[in-house]
Amino acid sequence: MARADLSLTVDHELPTWLLIGTVYGGWVVLTLAFHHMPAPLGCALGALLICLHGSVQHEIIHGHPSRNARLNNLLAYPPLGLVYPYPIYRDSHLTHHRVKTLTDPVLDPESYYFEEEVWNRMGSFRQSLFLFNNTLAGRLLLGPALCMIHFYRQQAKSLLQGDHRYLPVWLLHGLLCFLIFFWLTKVCAIPPAVYIFGIVYPGLSLTLLRSFAEHKPGDNNDERSVIVEAALPFRVLFLNNNYHWVHHDQPSLPWYTLPAYYRERKESVLAANGGYLFRGYLEIARRYMFKPKDKPVLPRS
Repeated sequence: MARADLSLTVDHELPTWLLIGTVYGGWVVLTLAFHHMPAPLGCALGALLICLHGSVQHEIIHGHPSRNARLNNLLAYPPLGLVYPYPIYRDSHLTHHRVKTLTDPVLDPESYYFEEEVWNRMGSFRQSLFLFNNTLAGRLLLGPALCMIHFYRQQAKSLLQGDHRYLPVWLLHGLLCFLIFFWLTKVCAIPPAVYIFGIVYPGLSLTLLRSFAEHKPGDNNDERSVIVEAALPFRVLFLNNNYHWVHHDQPSLPWYTLPAYYRERKESVLAANGGYLFRGYLEIARRYMFKPKDKPVLPRS
């Protein structure tokens, strides 16, 4: 499919500004009111906010809501989800968009696949673990932990090998996380374990629901990105990133324009991505809740 030559000239993205205010304002209100509601409800609302905050960070990575990169980065920086320092996530995600072969385990930092020789060297336990991670149940239950282990291992390896470019980022991230925990414990009386395991972890699981089927191996890059015709609550939670092929084709489009763009070009989009389509996340759950969507191995061509 030929790429449309679109030049986005939005100076004032009101929906995104309102969304950013809602996320940060909602987080403050929720944490202050946490003990005035049933704990399961507070955790559920918190998990939704963590997932939505990640979607907002993703939107900001792609140049929204303002033309001022420093302002955008400042808006994305607060680590409500604790795990990933925003500048590292930003750099990694932009690399993901630049690679010529999505899902390539060497080139694509967001790949869930392994080179065949790496897979063959694994023991049966690790292979079973990663096969389970390729079921939706495994991705939701174990996915956040596996992602964190991989991420921190890679960061530690880089630091030990003398790559200190992100050291200031980690120091600032540590300070900001300290301030978040000070707010949670001293002001809101929320135990750190409740926030980490009751809010952050399930929030990351929701994010992995979105990304579970986003990419697969294909004959070309266009056939490696999915379209999920999701219901409205998921479209809002994921800021329409369920139209993932469209996002990769036009990464500068703001989130609230993606549905119309897809509807107007549906036939050509699905022709370009080889019909890689799901009618919603319920369809993905029915097909892959306990069945691996594929073997997490990408043979070298």
